[in-house]
Amino acid sequence: MTYECLLYEVKDGIATLTLNRPDRLNALGGTLREDLFDAITRSAADPEVRVIVITGAGKGFCAGGDVKAMNEAKEGQRPRSLAEKIAPGRDRTLLAMRDAPQPIIAAVNGAAAGAGMNLALACDLRVASSAARFSQAFVKRGLHPDWGGTYFLPRIVGMAKACELIFTGAIIDAAEALRLGIVSQVVAPEELLPTVQALARTIAAGPPIAIQLARRALYRNAEADLRSALEFETFAQNACFETEDAREGIRAFVEKRPPQFRGR
Repeated sequence: MTYECLLYEVKDGIATLTLNRPDRLNALGGTLREDLFDAITRSAADPEVRVIVITGAGKGFCAGGDVKAMNEAKEGQRPRSLAEKIAPGRDRTLLAMRDAPQPIIAAVNGAAAGAGMNLALACDLRVASSAARFSQAFVKRGLHPDWGGTYFLPRIVGMAKACELIFTGAIIDAAEALRLGIVSQVVAPEELLPTVQALARTIAAGPPIAIQLARRALYRNAEADLRSALEFETFAQNACFETEDAREGIRAFVEKRPPQFRGR
């Protein structure tokens, strides 16, 4: 299946989803919302995919909402459908990302503004090009954050800094994003995709069941009490111990060789 506004590739257990509206800095217009949701659910259901990477074509990661389309709607040139108002595609896409079993990495190659920044925040890991810029730009348009910004941002940078970034719409560079913990690495633009692909390959080479359960535990336990967290860890550890991958990992350690994990 091909998409109008997204490039999709699976190689070596890694699904790479490239937002592909470079003339609009990959703003979430056209069919991009629908394409992204379909690509996420498609990747999540593919047993050959162990890691998902999201990046942008051209100079931008994602400029957020399509402001031109917003203006047309405000000026009455294009009515907003009921679906846009009460069941936006953003919500199902973010929920699909959280429900996906595979880790998701954002390769932030350029501007990540508004919903584009929040799409990156919805990923498990973020690696940025030194050319990347981040902004909660909603306030500059008289709008409220969406795409999970008020959920993800304070959990990453703390409440006070999230308030500052959302209330001011300030633009921060990649170095500041690294300092705040928004991204885990900053690399030269030409090194971004090779760095992310290397990270993805490292994760993809690991035991998929253990990683999937660890991902579930991390998000589940972020809002659980200690007793519940320990109970889930016990469940997950017992489940992993019964897998062929655990047998292989233990055997490989004893035999002093690299393990070959097969996801079963």
